[in-house]
Amino acid sequence: MTGSSATESPLLGRQAECAAIDGVLESAREGQGSVLVVRGETGVGKTALLDYAAARAGAFRVARVAGVESESELMGAGLQRLLGPALIEEAWRLPGPQRDALQTTLGLREGPAADRFLVGLAVLGLLSELAEQRPLLVVIDDAQWLDAVSTQILAFVARRLAADRMAMLFSVREPGGDADLDGLPALPLGGLGDHDARRLLSSVIPGGLDEQVRDRIVAETRGNPLALLELPAAMTPAELAGGFGLPDARMLSGRIEHSFVRRIEALPDDTRLLLFAAAAEPVGDMLVLIRALERLGIAVGAAEPAESAGLIDLGPRVAFRHPLVRTAAYRAASARVRRRGHAALAEATDPEADPDRRAWHRAHATAAPQEDVAAELASRAAHAQARAGAEAAAAFLERAAELTPDPRRRGARALAAAQAKLDAGALDAAEALLAVAAITPLEVADRARLERVRAHIAFTRTRGSDTPALLSAAARQLEPVDPELARETHLEAMWALMRSGRFGRPGGVPAAAKAALAQVGDHPVRAVDQFLQVLVTRGTQGHTQVARALETFKREGLRRDNIAWCWLACQLAMDVWDDGACAAMAGGLAEVARERGMLTVLPFALNYSAAHQLFDGRFDLAQRLLQEADSITRATRNVAVADFSILLAAWRGDRDRTLGMRERILTDATARGEGFAVEAAEWAAATLYLGYGEYGAAAEAARRAYEPEGIGFTVWVLPELIEAAVRAGDAATAHQAFEQLAERSATSDAPWARGIEARSRALLSDGGEAEGLYREAIEHLARSRVAVHRARAQLIYGEWLRRQNRRIDARVQLKGAFHAFDAMGADAFARRAERELLATGETVQKRTGDPGVELTPQEAQIAQLAREGHTNPEIAARVFLSHRTVEWHLRKVFTKLNIASRKELARALRAIEPATA
Repeated sequence: MTGSSATESPLLGRQAECAAIDGVLESAREGQGSVLVVRGETGVGKTALLDYAAARAGAFRVARVAGVESESELMGAGLQRLLGPALIEEAWRLPGPQRDALQTTLGLREGPAADRFLVGLAVLGLLSELAEQRPLLVVIDDAQWLDAVSTQILAFVARRLAADRMAMLFSVREPGGDADLDGLPALPLGGLGDHDARRLLSSVIPGGLDEQVRDRIVAETRGNPLALLELPAAMTPAELAGGFGLPDARMLSGRIEHSFVRRIEALPDDTRLLLFAAAAEPVGDMLVLIRALERLGIAVGAAEPAESAGLIDLGPRVAFRHPLVRTAAYRAASARVRRRGHAALAEATDPEADPDRRAWHRAHATAAPQEDVAAELASRAAHAQARAGAEAAAAFLERAAELTPDPRRRGARALAAAQAKLDAGALDAAEALLAVAAITPLEVADRARLERVRAHIAFTRTRGSDTPALLSAAARQLEPVDPELARETHLEAMWALMRSGRFGRPGGVPAAAKAALAQVGDHPVRAVDQFLQVLVTRGTQGHTQVARALETFKREGLRRDNIAWCWLACQLAMDVWDDGACAAMAGGLAEVARERGMLTVLPFALNYSAAHQLFDGRFDLAQRLLQEADSITRATRNVAVADFSILLAAWRGDRDRTLGMRERILTDATARGEGFAVEAAEWAAATLYLGYGEYGAAAEAARRAYEPEGIGFTVWVLPELIEAAVRAGDAATAHQAFEQLAERSATSDAPWARGIEARSRALLSDGGEAEGLYREAIEHLARSRVAVHRARAQLIYGEWLRRQNRRIDARVQLKGAFHAFDAMGADAFARRAERELLATGETVQKRTGDPGVELTPQEAQIAQLAREGHTNPEIAARVFLSHRTVEWHLRKVFTKLNIASRKELARALRAIEPATA
């Protein structure tokens, strides 16, 4: 790397970068999975560094792939090329659901669309197994051109390497890059220093070079190695001698690519067409290329001028000298050449082995609308979706719409593509396709579905106050053509209205929903219709109607078509204080989501499960569930359906975190017009202030949190408001809030409802009546799963007893409350109980534990799963790690707990639970 030669090494001046690559490989050899994303502009030497890594890998098995611009919309194609037949054959080692998901995504079996992150878990498991046998180096070049599905899956894997003998190296072009790789360890690659740049330039220019010209080239290329090597080759001797006609100020990547384009344009016609066909065939399959050349009437020997020019190498696999050569070969071709090349490749592609790619080539070989090509694309869309998700289906349907001659059919396909784009989260693209569909003569049913997609886009963008009316209008259009879908859309409109809360504008939304519901009579059968009935007749039937709807929903089971309503089901269960039903549904959804790998749904289930663990006083477990949900949300780049982190922070008495989150939520939610989020944030603030005994602030926050027409946790705000108002001396507000609470809890027999109502009534009562109600509240709450509110009842009762000068009796209740809060980690409430105990003259003994034993949240989660009897592969599937990483975490747990086997876990964990619960 330091010596001079006729042509300097492409790694000239890259000693530090090479050392970083060596470090990644060494970490992988030692069983510490390592990742590095090499970022830099075109031509700066990213590929050379990856080549260096492959050459240095030695005993490693190397799996390599490069993104290809022409295939960036063929979802899953990059992953298929990376794994290849040899690695895919190893999939038999995987658990059944993972194996099926991977094979479906790669087109090796038919089946419903696999969740992308179940596929990610399968790829992680597969690569981890291979790394067990022999260290593995995975190289992904030009990741910005990789299809979105492959990039997301590989990024998912990269974020979960820990104890695997595996290294992953990505190269990404900057500016632009790939957001899926953000946050991974990065190696920014800049240009060469002036000294090394001059050496490299001198190595490719025979004879003398005008010094001013040399310095200007070095300055303009900013030391970019490829530019230094390629640009002088495109300059005349006069330009080199005197500096005339030097490159202009265009983007560097454009100048480099233009250099390759000029060199390609100087080649014979057959050579240029061969280069295009090779560029458009991303797998590098020589047999496919030969068959395509035969159809083009071109001999393989036509590649000789390109090989002599150092542009391409036709070995067992087709390889371009640099990814930019491939890009230039593709972009330099005329439209006519592109169509000829894609047509030949379509004929050369086996329709049985690779029907999707064949259809894709046919589509790009077609200039004018052609129904048979469009129909083939449309027919492959479902298969593409099963392989690679909504993005793949959207790409096929979008191109199918472009090639459809019949306007009515074109509109229907554009609408289907818009729905697929929406499902994939590509909202701008979905809106553009809706605009195409809107100007076609759609059927009445499709016109109504168009409005529904438009409303869904608006709801996805903001979840704000303008979407209920849009959804309601779409539902009314659907009523004559698809009544069931219309009622589902009315339910979506009502749910959006509920989420808007104080920002909502009901308009005719409830009336329209009620009118649509009248079509099924007083006793609807489907859970969806029963949910709609609950929302449009709220306050008239109460608990019985909700219970019937929840029972129907549970009987129907969690299917792909009704999972979206599980959130509403949980909210309705909360509304009638049925914490058992809500916890069961959230837990069931979590199990289904884990089993099917539905990682876009799982964070929602984990959040609700965390909330119930919080109310049960198990803050540690709630924290682990929330962290897991957050890690999945970040990996999938989705927004969590509900996030109870702010409420956990409030119960823990973390003032700065709670109020900081509250401000961020209020700003964002107010801008969107989403009252639901505002209510949750203010509820958390009220809980925080109550813990600190700041009753005026608590009352204000609770008033802001309560939404009379809201559902779900809204009703749980009322007890906070009653307690805060009583302590702040605002009896009128407290009595009014209690009337609302009694109305909402009267129809429920749940111990939670009965205990909360008794506790709240006691706050407004005196003497013997108050004491009886406090005791009743504690008794009811002791039979519920809400340990935090049982402790709150003891605290409030103890405070009342002390003010009655019954210090001995007060100590009993206050001690119970203090020790419960202290064990949970509810620090503010524990300090409130401590102050009251001290006022009775009692000495306070705080909990003790072994401060030397502290498991990380992930270690604690894995230890708990192992304690429950799960195997390492089962744990790996639940926490989205490789089984080797699970083993590594368990070894650390055993070391910390000073144990030698799983048999000792239960005892060891029980010993430290008082310190971590």
